[in-house]
Amino acid sequence: MTNRQRTIGFVLCVATILLAVLDTNIVSAATVPIVRDLDPVHGIDKIPWLIAAYQLAATAALPLYGKLCDVLGAKQVFIGAVASFLAGSALCGMAGSMGWLIAARALQGVGGGGLMSVTMVVLRELKDPAKEDGGSGGKGGSIGGIVAGAGMALGPWLGGTLADHADWRWIFYVNLPVGLVVLAAAVRVLKLPARTTRRAIDFLGAGLAAVFSTMLLLVTEWGGKEYAWTSPQVVGLVLASVAALALFVRRQAIAAEPVLPLGLFRIRGIRYGFAVQGLVGAAMMGSMVYVMIYLQVVRGIAASSAGLYLVPMAIGMAGIGLLSDRLTTAGWSQKAFVVSGTVSASAALALLATLSVDTSLWTVRAALLLMGIGFGQLVGQLIQLVQDIAPAEQLGVATTGVRFFQTLGGALGAALFGTVLSRVYAAHGPGGMTSGIGRLTGDARRQALDAFVTSTNVVFWTATGLMLLAAVLATRLPSHQDHQDQENQKKDQQALVSVPLHR
Repeated sequence: MTNRQRTIGFVLCVATILLAVLDTNIVSAATVPIVRDLDPVHGIDKIPWLIAAYQLAATAALPLYGKLCDVLGAKQVFIGAVASFLAGSALCGMAGSMGWLIAARALQGVGGGGLMSVTMVVLRELKDPAKEDGGSGGKGGSIGGIVAGAGMALGPWLGGTLADHADWRWIFYVNLPVGLVVLAAAVRVLKLPARTTRRAIDFLGAGLAAVFSTMLLLVTEWGGKEYAWTSPQVVGLVLASVAALALFVRRQAIAAEPVLPLGLFRIRGIRYGFAVQGLVGAAMMGSMVYVMIYLQVVRGIAASSAGLYLVPMAIGMAGIGLLSDRLTTAGWSQKAFVVSGTVSASAALALLATLSVDTSLWTVRAALLLMGIGFGQLVGQLIQLVQDIAPAEQLGVATTGVRFFQTLGGALGAALFGTVLSRVYAAHGPGGMTSGIGRLTGDARRQALDAFVTSTNVVFWTATGLMLLAAVLATRLPSHQDHQDQENQKKDQQALVSVPLHR
């Protein structure tokens, strides 16, 4: 590829990442007008499915996307993911019922699962070998922080603005012009390595991974909310997810072309990279969701205004993204970014764990700014580190594996933190559920708010512990020099083996 083609490809990837980040949180701001329009009687009960359908489909598709990249090539899979996302977006905008919208949202999620993960594979293959940065991060890491920060700040605002001043359907239609430009340009401009040798695709393994992840996500969605943790529905889902996981692991051990090769876990950097990403995903869920809950329940801030408190976090992510190139030039490695990011995020979570009923809201903003600085150092860096270590023929499955563990970590974190919150509140509160706090008055309300703050503090301390564990594991990640030494050692061993023996 020419430099011009690489630049255009890089811009396409940035636009795709922005679409992916926006679409993860843009719908939440428009659920009320959607329900009012499509099903004012029973629609409110279907909102959890509307939100979960996208995540379920995106997560289930991740392992297959990685294998398809390795077998077919990243360009074809990238085009397919964007096309699926656009088809789902168009169908969402045309929805005439909640059932239609939920189904279309699932199709959109199938494409959305590839927007971020496959785009990271494309970014990797766009790198100019003559300008290889030695695994130090480069543009992918810096742009990841900037775009993720911008999307986080713009998503809720854009969704609310379109729903209030235009029509909720434009939340989905707005994807079409940008996505069609990306699609057309990708077909004409992207010149990525083609796969000439056809290999089998383990569709059975991909199906088992989809069943496992779907069952697990349903457990985290329903457990303690729709159904009790000991209910037959939740217990059945847990047993189904365990059985699917066991069958998936067995399949990966015997399949000729597994979708998640077990051999990847023998590589130290990939093994620890998956673990750190899972822990970061869980801790991020604790910080994002429960800060918003604290602001709305304890401080009485409207949902639309509470979303503005994410702006400092977005600023932190974008700011560290802009600085990452300079830090890389100063000698920071991907491992240094990950260690520094997990430590900074741990400090931010610990600060959030000290909140009270009347803590200054500037403390919340400061904690979220620090959180953005921490997460901004993590966005993209672990993926690039894993990509540097992974065998070239398994680049796709290694990349999507990082995203897969992040998503599963986030789902398990949501379930863990929800259980912690309800248990602690039940032990310290005046009785009843947390949803009834708004109807309380006088001393009962004060007791309820104090108990709720205590509960969120325990949640944030739990998230702090997970992030500190991630920081410890991050110190076990190999540096780029370690990887280079291993590669040189392999080459030396291969050279020795190839030397003929003479008597």
